[in-house]
Amino acid sequence: MGIRRFKPSTPSLRNMTVLTFDEITVDKPLKSLTKGKKAGCGRSRSGFITTRHKGGGHKRKLRAIDFKRDKFDIDAKVVSIEYDPNRSANIALLSYADGEKRYIVAPDNLEVGSILRSGDSAKIEIGNAKKLKDIPVGTIVHNIEMTPGNGAQIARSAGSFAQISGFENGKAIMKMPSGELRYINENCLATIGQVGNLDYAKVHLGKAGKSRYKGIRPTVRGTTMNPVDHPHGGGEGKNKGGRHPVSPWGQPTKGFKTRHKKKPSTSQILRRRKK
Repeated sequence: MGIRRFKPSTPSLRNMTVLTFDEITVDKPLKSLTKGKKAGCGRSRSGFITTRHKGGGHKRKLRAIDFKRDKFDIDAKVVSIEYDPNRSANIALLSYADGEKRYIVAPDNLEVGSILRSGDSAKIEIGNAKKLKDIPVGTIVHNIEMTPGNGAQIARSAGSFAQISGFENGKAIMKMPSGELRYINENCLATIGQVGNLDYAKVHLGKAGKSRYKGIRPTVRGTTMNPVDHPHGGGEGKNKGGRHPVSPWGQPTKGFKTRHKKKPSTSQILRRRKK
């Protein structure tokens, strides 16, 4: 998928770039696999803001994505490659031999008409899903489970992938997109290949309005606010607040460790992404 530039006829078009959507084959999603999405605006069910700078955004529909790939040993034909407004990657519509249809995250170089399969009988080919123990060392994979049967949680965004570095004591050693090395149960499923839509990271929005389409509201520094609105606010002239950076509610925002020491996930890390 390429990048399209515009003639600088207006200030906003001068730096704006968009994707060409060459890979997209269908304009509208399959109705039976979509449902309405209610805008959360970054609020909890009690109505309090839990994530700042979210709100508005374009109306969109949720696509039901199959992250479990649990229809084993049944051939599925790629019917179409489609756009999904809810994620950076494109999605592919699969039609199984028994008539069922499901969406999956589309890998790079996946073509319409390809035959995909998941399970022990699947070959080492792009788009097929297998257990990590059945995939050769050095293979690039995406949509990786962290617990067998729970569905993919790792490497799902556009252009991301992880690599199998080896096996040890019933666990696969995975090199994560961040550079981190960690153990993952070798019975977890993973999909062969890299997530498609590689040019997504090169897109330049060009104007503030495109951020608002995505539901991203403006971000304002705390030091420019009044004391009633932020702990860093107020003071005569410019000042840095005289304290470590915090959120409007006093929680540290830099260097604040959030990983739980006793959680099992921490013990599975061989090498952290930060040395």
